[in-house]
Amino acid sequence: MACLRIGILTGGGDCPGLNAVIRAVVKSSFFHHHCEVLGILDGYAGLVEDRTLPLTEAMVSDILQKGGTILGTSNTAEPFRYAERKANGEISIQDRSQDALRTLKKHKLDGLIAVGGDGTQTIALKLSKLGVPMIGIPKTIDNDLACTDVTFGFDSALAIATEAVDRLHTTGESHGRAMVLEVMGRYAGWIALRSGISGGGDVILIPEIPYDIHKIREAIEARIRRGKRFSLIVVAEGAKPLGGEAMVQQRVAGSPDPVRLGGIGHTVANQIQTITGLESRVTVLGHLQRGGIPTSFDRWLATRFGVHAVALFAKKQYGRMVVLRGQEIESVALEEAVSRLRTVDPQSDEVCTARAVGTCFGD
Repeated sequence: MACLRIGILTGGGDCPGLNAVIRAVVKSSFFHHHCEVLGILDGYAGLVEDRTLPLTEAMVSDILQKGGTILGTSNTAEPFRYAERKANGEISIQDRSQDALRTLKKHKLDGLIAVGGDGTQTIALKLSKLGVPMIGIPKTIDNDLACTDVTFGFDSALAIATEAVDRLHTTGESHGRAMVLEVMGRYAGWIALRSGISGGGDVILIPEIPYDIHKIREAIEARIRRGKRFSLIVVAEGAKPLGGEAMVQQRVAGSPDPVRLGGIGHTVANQIQTITGLESRVTVLGHLQRGGIPTSFDRWLATRFGVHAVALFAKKQYGRMVVLRGQEIESVALEEAVSRLRTVDPQSDEVCTARAVGTCFGD
């Protein structure tokens, strides 16, 4: 039987666990399926511009614990709306999907594994409809991909955010301040919710529950009356006031995801200091949540995802994304995987648990 040649790319934002999944794909291809693996550099940009790296078992033998991705990534490259900057500085948008197909044909690839979040998987679905055998692997620190219980990268980001809450607790208590921590998550509040619960946040603000600043004031003043000189406020970057919208920090021309959220932490801190008189400080974790070594959970999950993705290829079950359900790895159609975002249910057990221990959501 002819040897299968599988391409793999990592798209979207980086996160801990990407190298673990690359390692799993290469090693399971080598040891179990006798396939060859070609790495596509810098996400879909490498697919359009034909930048590749042959991957061998020896090359990936020591990358399990490393953060980032040895293949590089891009959160702006979209083959069907490819942005290129002209000499005069203007952005030109072109359909470069045929270039992507030519790269696959040139390297005689039998299919492609796309590792990434909803944007990466949406592009994977488009390529699948053009006849490319595609398998998706869900990756995002935001944990907002539907159909899977969790994405790898989330646990590592959550660990960083929780440690930040712990550290802010001690300095806030020492100075009697309101300490505001802004975390990532885009339009889903998973990082804020779970780090807030795990770190004992007094106020948690998430996109799914619009907040009233006066409710936050009431919660902080109630703490002061109980003898608490400080408060911890964990804010998701997509949090929004009642009747308002999420704050946009930046818009990136030509990007498939042009909106960059951020700035809400400073707004909330300023409002708290103004209406309560409590000195406030803000910390924005930003890309600290993306960097560093993956947790053991993310290494475990990424390895299982990679192995099962190659198994789907061997069975010719294309157009699917691997998912975790309970303790089992399954797969779903790419159409289903990108049909909606996975967001926090305001009536969920997690939110109710936080409320039961006195956490304020600003509503």
